[in-house]
Amino acid sequence: MDDELDDDLIFTPFEAAPSRLTIDLGALTENWRMLQKASGKARTGAAVKGDGYGLGIEAVVPALYDAGCRDMFVATPDEGMLARQFAPEARIFVLAGVWPGVEAQFFSHDLVPVLVSEEQIACWSNAVAFDEERPCALMVDTGMNRLGLSVEEALALADDPTRPASFSPVLLMSHLACASDPSHPLNRKQLQSFQALAKAYEGVDSSLANSPGIHLGPEYHFDVTRPGIAIYGGEAVDGVKNPSLPVVTAETRILQIRHAKAGEPVSYGASHVLTRDSRLAIVSTGYADGYHRALSGSGVPLRQTIQEGGFGFVAGRRVPVAGRVTMDLTIFDVTDVPETEIRAGDYIELFGAHIPLDDAARAAGTIGYELLTSLGNRYQRAYIGG
Repeated sequence: MDDELDDDLIFTPFEAAPSRLTIDLGALTENWRMLQKASGKARTGAAVKGDGYGLGIEAVVPALYDAGCRDMFVATPDEGMLARQFAPEARIFVLAGVWPGVEAQFFSHDLVPVLVSEEQIACWSNAVAFDEERPCALMVDTGMNRLGLSVEEALALADDPTRPASFSPVLLMSHLACASDPSHPLNRKQLQSFQALAKAYEGVDSSLANSPGIHLGPEYHFDVTRPGIAIYGGEAVDGVKNPSLPVVTAETRILQIRHAKAGEPVSYGASHVLTRDSRLAIVSTGYADGYHRALSGSGVPLRQTIQEGGFGFVAGRRVPVAGRVTMDLTIFDVTDVPETEIRAGDYIELFGAHIPLDDAARAAGTIGYELLTSLGNRYQRAYIGG
């Protein structure tokens, strides 16, 4: 007997994975180029924080760098250190700023802290007192009540003749709170505050626009835009068709298809009771994989306000989640899929080309950002197009 395996029975890890992600780096860079064009005369950076919005800094950063991105924004020094490996000439800004004990990380990896308070300004100024060529950025809060100096503090600092020479910002930043709603009055209020700041810090580059901010128009662009979610295929502006290409397809394997009778319960809490004889596909993804429990078809508080739960896509059809999502497993009702077109071992799309990321997020009562950055480490990943 030939003890060699039949070639048809040899599977790659991706082909055999219980759950898998296909990440299209070609679509990602095309989205960035679209935003670059929309940014007009401004340079276009990229937010790569949150491990590249859940897709992996080690893949996202080199793809964007090769596309021409030279301003990148991370959340922590550790993310910056990783990004530096793949973007040798980029300016890498650390949005959480600096605090005592981590200055060496900034020095050794040429990272730029985004200073958010007077304490951080003092910390950085002392650390670079004998090396005044070390750049920093300054964050000003213009209406979000999140990180940053107040507008009054920042204007006073600009005119302060006693401020340390070692405080030499290369970028002035603020963040729009409501840019996804173009009609919100706070957008204009923040713009006017930031225009006054940019004038006070003449000669320093300015950055205000995130993904939706880019679409507010040229006066919001300043010198550097810093898109995030739109690069990764998510919606940026409320009520507007998403122009971004889908970047991520999440799929999960069907472990079993079982037959159940009308009147029988499904999943924890028996919150879903079948109204017809049904076929149920049990798949190997749950909330431990970032497929939120709120996507459950029943038995969670969200279903009291948003009646429809999550959907998958298989054999050309949308199929609903039945009952509660559990830690490692989810159940889909595949009764309307012909038996000849589906079997155990097939994959159901959780979101991607057929189930838009933001549709899946809305069904969970959340946003695409959270769905992407919640992706667990149990997905086998395949990167294409880059």
